[in-house]
Amino acid sequence: MIRLFRVSKIYPPNYPVLVDIDLEIAKGEFVFINGPSGAGKTTLLKLLFRGEEATDGQIVVNGRNVGRLNARDVARLRREIGLVFQEFKLLPTMTVLDNVALAAEVVGTPARESRKKAFNLLRELGLKDKHDARPTMLSGGEQQRVAIARALVNDPLLVLADEPTGNLDAEFAEETMRLFNRIHEQGATVVIATHDAEIFKRFPHRAVILQHGRLLGEPKLAEEAWR
Repeated sequence: MIRLFRVSKIYPPNYPVLVDIDLEIAKGEFVFINGPSGAGKTTLLKLLFRGEEATDGQIVVNGRNVGRLNARDVARLRREIGLVFQEFKLLPTMTVLDNVALAAEVVGTPARESRKKAFNLLRELGLKDKHDARPTMLSGGEQQRVAIARALVNDPLLVLADEPTGNLDAEFAEETMRLFNRIHEQGATVVIATHDAEIFKRFPHRAVILQHGRLLGEPKLAEEAWR
């Protein structure tokens, strides 16, 4: 599903964020990306959907060389990916339900089905009673859960999430991770950037460890990174 060949990212004037990253993530795999702030986790995720462009190297996602895609093909690639980033980008004039359902409607799902799928996800994430609210009426944690529902509503082949439980309390973090696990069990490839050791302990998947923009040796399971 994902293959990076000696990928580097350098910001002007000469600030290396990622250096010579070689990484392979198989279709249907669940992988955590771990590392301290500034390690390059967010940048790595953004490279996968061309939110950023690599300075050097090649990136292949679902059989496509990401660096060679034109604008239309980038849009097509992104429709296959569920994105959960710390910038929620919810539409403030629309209800929570409409924010989630819109993501399904823009890829051709009928409105009635889109709203049903959106409502079911909101219910799983504890937001059933907030479906008619506007995003500005929600807490940061609630907005995070809406963004997660929006990312998952189209049953994406690939889910990329950057600290998806960072604004959630322990109960909702647990429910959210169980939802990611279910999506994974249904066949999606899931890549989550997080520094939360408790998540590693409860959901022992493979971990990729970044430090100063470099990929360290990988432990077999994420929980081993904390021993």
